[in-house]
Amino acid sequence: MAEFSGETYLWLKALHTISAIAWMAGLLYLPRLFVYHTDAAAGSELSETLKIMERRLFKFIMNPAMIASFLFGGLMLMDVNAPWDQGWLHAKLAFVVLLLAAHMAMGKWQREFAEDRNTRPQKFYRIANEVPTVLMIGIVIFVIVQPF
Repeated sequence: MAEFSGETYLWLKALHTISAIAWMAGLLYLPRLFVYHTDAAAGSELSETLKIMERRLFKFIMNPAMIASFLFGGLMLMDVNAPWDQGWLHAKLAFVVLLLAAHMAMGKWQREFAEDRNTRPQKFYRIANEVPTVLMIGIVIFVIVQPF
């Protein structure tokens, strides 16, 4: 456990929020690219362009943002004043685990598209696109409203 000064804690909170926003941007955009990719013929110029976009988004934006989000959030949880006894924190962390699962599933789907092995229809990715949104809404409500 550590005890951060008020200013240090606020910097950690700001960096955590910034990295979480960047991560969410990727989680919301990548499935939309998959929707477009389902209509592209394998080997076509559009398919190859989408492969590059998907890989770069996942590797250079989503992964670093996720790691930074966990790093800064983890540091805040190490503070001696972290609210471990409050239910909203447990609920938020459960939703974060679900976001991580969505991230990992999207990584798998990205690799399948890269290898021209996608078998899922456009509707699947349209629904998958909503999962991070629902989780984000829950996380924001848990953190801001702290209903329990």
